[in-house]
Amino acid sequence: MRFVEVTGKRLAQIVNEGELRDADMAAVGITDETIVRINQQGDIEVRRREGWDVVGGLLGDYEERVRQISGLDWV
Repeated sequence: MRFVEVTGKRLAQIVNEGELRDADMAAVGITDETIVRINQQGDIEVRRREGWDVVGGLLGDYEERVRQISGLDWV
């Protein structure tokens, strides 16, 4: 599966209304420095000590948003 990795700070810029809110991110432990990844299906995963946890997802035209805001492509 291919992903784009970003920080929690960058994720906050990527998400739209109706997706993962600030309170939701805080509840699952996402801070500005947290490493997160987004797969091509829009699933948001947060890096934990021993692996990755799916914590939410993106909707709509997220692929272009992810590329544009992160400056990265899926790898």
